[in-house]
Amino acid sequence: MKTKKPLLILIVTAFASFLATFNETFLNIAFTPIMKDFGVSVGTVQWLTTAYMLGAAIMVPISSFMYRKFKTKPLFLFTVCLLIVGSLICALAPNFEILLTGRIIQSLGTGMLIPIGMNLTLSVVPKEKIGTYMGIMGAMTTLGPSLSIISAGAILSIGNWQLLFWIFLMLTCILFIIACIILGKSEKMGNPKLDILSVIFVSLSLIGILYGVSTIFSGNILIALLGLVIGFLFVKRQNSIKEPLINLEVLKVKEFKIGIILNMLGLMLVFSMNIIMPLFIQNALNVPAFTASLTLFPAILCSCITAPIAGRIYDKHGCKKIVPIGFLLILVFIILLGLTRNVNSLLLIGILYVPVIIGSALIIGPVQSFALSHLDKKKNSHGVTMTSTGFQIAGCIGSSLFTGVYSLMIGIGNAQGLAEKDGLSFAFLVTLLVAAFIALIGFLISLFVKRYERESMIDAHLTLRNIMKKDVFTVNEEDDLLSVLQLLTNKKISGAPVVNKKGNLIGFISDGDIMRYLSKSHPLFVNAYSFAAINDGNDFDEKLDSLMRSKAGDVANKKIVIIDINTDAMDVCKILTDKHLKKAPVMENGKMVGVINRSNITKYAIDTYLSLVNE
Repeated sequence: MKTKKPLLILIVTAFASFLATFNETFLNIAFTPIMKDFGVSVGTVQWLTTAYMLGAAIMVPISSFMYRKFKTKPLFLFTVCLLIVGSLICALAPNFEILLTGRIIQSLGTGMLIPIGMNLTLSVVPKEKIGTYMGIMGAMTTLGPSLSIISAGAILSIGNWQLLFWIFLMLTCILFIIACIILGKSEKMGNPKLDILSVIFVSLSLIGILYGVSTIFSGNILIALLGLVIGFLFVKRQNSIKEPLINLEVLKVKEFKIGIILNMLGLMLVFSMNIIMPLFIQNALNVPAFTASLTLFPAILCSCITAPIAGRIYDKHGCKKIVPIGFLLILVFIILLGLTRNVNSLLLIGILYVPVIIGSALIIGPVQSFALSHLDKKKNSHGVTMTSTGFQIAGCIGSSLFTGVYSLMIGIGNAQGLAEKDGLSFAFLVTLLVAAFIALIGFLISLFVKRYERESMIDAHLTLRNIMKKDVFTVNEEDDLLSVLQLLTNKKISGAPVVNKKGNLIGFISDGDIMRYLSKSHPLFVNAYSFAAINDGNDFDEKLDSLMRSKAGDVANKKIVIIDINTDAMDVCKILTDKHLKKAPVMENGKMVGVINRSNITKYAIDTYLSLVNE
């Protein structure tokens, strides 16, 4: 994909992720008027969600094949067109059957839009900024379903349910136009062949698992078990054919596998809490859906702000600390919410819910970045497929499991003769305890991330330490330019780090910096004519002496690029190239331990190649 800046690609993919997740939930609040208009039951209208989730889930693995088979820009635009066509059909639907058809067409677009968008982002994002970019994508996928409820409630207060689709149609048309302008020319990733039997297996498996789980409390567990059996056949086939629909070898990468597990646990908690909290607030506190959504919206807004920040933290420090903190926040404040269930205060509920959703923002973006960053680019599309499929499965399991537990506990409360509010409070407490248990599991698993992250860094750590220059010659900020030039000449180096009196790094000075400074300060260093002007009545020696006594700290470049000792050689090479640098200081625990330059990397590459050839 050829484009001006990765940030422009992010604008397209983030907007697409927002619309895709917005579309998953924005119709739920319109079920009641749809039932009245078409004369259908609750069980029938629920298929607008069930069929949508199934269609999206099936298209996720197929999107991996399509991403590798077709050029990215036409594929992305085709996917958006599915949303446009589906929205138009839904807006004009004369009966429920046509409405359901339009909804299914929408789901086909949604199922491909998020994974294609993630692949697009990964193809252009610098590896050192993957956390920040994925954090922004995560913020959009969090904001989408949350804002959809509030938006749908506001729209239905002034219009009918068809207006929802007209507005969504307008938004998708805007996305189509933006994508046409921003996305550049693209090339095919390859020419894979579609294994039809794999598509059948994965479709039946996902339908069985998702439908079975969604109806598990109605006694349809056999459907889920049948889905698992078909899923086993799918896995077996993927391992036996040359061109699998999904390359399951990504699961052999332990960092990716643990990242997927943590991601699914975090998503289960988010989906469940976004359903249970509004239900409890509406039923136990007798407030309308719109008010319940507004109560929870500050938490969602905080999550959207936190997600990019969490991504930046991941880029600098990894996820060994931030992910356990995220699960711990969820664990503690879910329990507090359960203990304050009988307090009739929307404000208190809203405040306690904020850390829960912030905790999810500290988890989802960083663990996705952690998982995908350990795959090479050839496996990115398969990794994204696994992540996106996990998104659908986690959403279905989370929402079905927790609503099932909530409904079951309400039934038990009614059987025991509890008052309606007491029964709701009891069900809410038990459901939150189940969520807390899952958060505890996530916290314990996240503690292993530190070990995996350390193990994955060992090779890069040793590589950079071995190839960098350890005998660092530094310049004090009080040194004059003459002494600096003498150091550079005597040591046969082109530049050196500048430190203050405490020995802390404050900048970098090179012979080029000095010459540029001299040329700006004295016409001698501009051209030959100015040299003649100097000798015509000016004391050249005095002026040159004055310039040479200038302080190194005044000339040094303060916008210094530093490289952490844990950065691998490939990333170092990219940083030096992108920043147009010949060398950069290497830091470890806040202290400078060496300098890495292009010649070090070149020598290392040549030596490594020759050793391989000799073998």
